[in-house]
Amino acid sequence: MNLVALQNWLDNATFAVLFLTMLVYWGGAAFPNLPTLGTLGTAGMAIANLSIATLLGARWIEAGYFPLSNLYESLFFLVWGITAVHLFAENTSRSRLVGVVTAPVAMGITAFAALTLPSEMQSAEPLVPALKSNWLMMHVSVMMLSYAALMVGSLLAIAFLIVTRGQNIQLQGSSVGNGGYRLHKAGELISPPTTTPVENNGFSRLETNNNGKGNTAVLNLVPATEFSSVVTTDDLLTPQRLSLAETLDNISYRVIGLGFPLITIGIIAGAVWANEAWGSYWSWDPKETWALITWLVFAAYLHARITRGWQGRRPAILAASGFVVVWICYLGVNLLGKGLHSYGWFF
Repeated sequence: MNLVALQNWLDNATFAVLFLTMLVYWGGAAFPNLPTLGTLGTAGMAIANLSIATLLGARWIEAGYFPLSNLYESLFFLVWGITAVHLFAENTSRSRLVGVVTAPVAMGITAFAALTLPSEMQSAEPLVPALKSNWLMMHVSVMMLSYAALMVGSLLAIAFLIVTRGQNIQLQGSSVGNGGYRLHKAGELISPPTTTPVENNGFSRLETNNNGKGNTAVLNLVPATEFSSVVTTDDLLTPQRLSLAETLDNISYRVIGLGFPLITIGIIAGAVWANEAWGSYWSWDPKETWALITWLVFAAYLHARITRGWQGRRPAILAASGFVVVWICYLGVNLLGKGLHSYGWFF
């Protein structure tokens, strides 16, 4: 079998599958009454994940080492990680909203790797001596998976800000998602329920109108043993948007909570590998510096949510900024900077 031809076919097939999957997820968001679109989107992500795994496997067989030695390989491994995290988040949350933001990013990365990179950067090359180590698989794979998880979590935080239109909506409840949520603005009064509850997937909802002068929509979501209420006034977020915001916030927190331990392990593994290869655990290489900055940003996010009790817009802004930081750490310093981790494409 011609493994090079197989790889070329698989990277183009992956792009086509992810492009169609993106359209399916967007169609599902526009027409939520068509559950078949959600199923097709999940299937598309699974097919793309399997296609990339096959591509990387063929690359591994061809080159004889774990395929994470150049930008082309790492980009496809990143897409594989994003699709894997997507499937995990979608299965955990039972929500098709994840694909609306993850599918276009995965498709864009695939297009960049398959259609933009020069052919010399796509071909497998012999490893330099420093990379001939078992740490290549341990350190780089964990870091790439952490990037994938943190990117997905940050994208969901950006989606939260878009859905809430940047309003200062705060979600008060369990940070880990095992308690009720209440969305409101500080100082707003919540009226008692005046209608009968409606069962919805194990939760009760009550909808009523607030005759006061408040100008913020409120969503109470508590176990079905209690009543919950949605209070709306003119020019406000609808209950549907508030419920969507709650879902996005919860999934974002969970996924970032998955990515943070991975980046911690990856940084530690990289320090040990650096000591073996270069005789120093930390040399303040641009990649190392930005990895530390990335770690600090998401450590601040988790600290704000767990210890400080932040909810809603403020932690979402912090997570959204983390999306830019992750890309600078992963790609910016590799292409533009000069250091031990640079690919040297531009400079």
